Amino acid sequence: MATALPKIRFRDPQIEMAHGAGGKASRRLVEGLFAPLFFESSCEPLGDAAHIALDGVSLAITADSFVVKPLRFPGGSIGELAVNGTVNDLAVSGARAEALVVTYVLEAGLPSDVLEAEVRAMAGAAKRAGVKIAGGDTKVVEHGKADGMYITTAGIGRLIPGINISPKSVRPGDKVMLSGPIGDHGITILLARKELDLDADLCSDTRSVLPLVEALANAAGGGIRWMRDPTRGGVATSLNELARDCGLAVFLEEDKVPLRDAVRGACELLGLDPLHIANEGQFLAILAPDCAERALEALRAAPGGNGAVIIGEIREQPAATVLGATGYGGTRVIDMLVGDPLPRIC
Repeated sequence: MATALPKIRFRDPQIEMAHGAGGKASRRLVEGLFAPLFFESSCEPLGDAAHIALDGVSLAITADSFVVKPLRFPGGSIGELAVNGTVNDLAVSGARAEALVVTYVLEAGLPSDVLEAEVRAMAGAAKRAGVKIAGGDTKVVEHGKADGMYITTAGIGRLIPGINISPKSVRPGDKVMLSGPIGDHGITILLARKELDLDADLCSDTRSVLPLVEALANAAGGGIRWMRDPTRGGVATSLNELARDCGLAVFLEEDKVPLRDAVRGACELLGLDPLHIANEGQFLAILAPDCAERALEALRAAPGGNGAVIIGEIREQPAATVLGATGYGGTRVIDMLVGDPLPRIC
């Protein structure tokens, strides 16, 4: 008997920039095309890394691509971003990165000193993150085809003992924690492109969040229900994915969400919601209520964690929805990112 073909739900006529922005279009593409063909037997929610077991050893594995423009920006560069982004995807899945493999797609005509700077940046970031670069590949494409350089990575890590995270473990009353100010990376990239006439002292937040995750794990352990680094699509998209996957409501107190004045000003000028802006050095965590304050204190005591704050809680209703309490006493529905307001940011 012939095997039934998977049902493909993706019907967009062509690929647009929005399909890579991490919002609704990205989710349509992944869930409507990739997931049915690659993961047809799996009903688990998709996350930042896959957990696999090899000969009794539990591992996490992830892959990522980086196409940021410009290649270098205040606070970082594409090389640092590639290492930190991969380490962070493993960290928020509850794993400590052990090794990366790297592919460089280089454009003919790229100055050698630019490439050397990014190789050095990647080596430095890997050393700081405590991860080995174990191998890789290099390809060269015609001039004008790759904005100078693209980088792809694959990372493998060991699971951190005592952490077992899943949207299915989230319960009403759980607390929503954010590790620090949002929007720094996305707005920094926008300013670096000279597309906005705004004078701001702002840097990308790119960094490894593994030390913060480990501090959280030591304090909360099994009380950590779920984690995610809100990169493309920002905090709003990550929390909407959680709300959909767990079937509960996420309630945010928006005035508690940390935000730098420069980010707020740029978003107001452009009509953007800071909750949709990408971050590269922060993470969200859902914590059991009985360990939330203890975990928050531990995170604030860790280097780089002093900006951590509880920004909301999980509620039963309205199901699969993210709500925000505004500073004016009202509430609003916070949706996933629609479109691509800041292309090519990671």
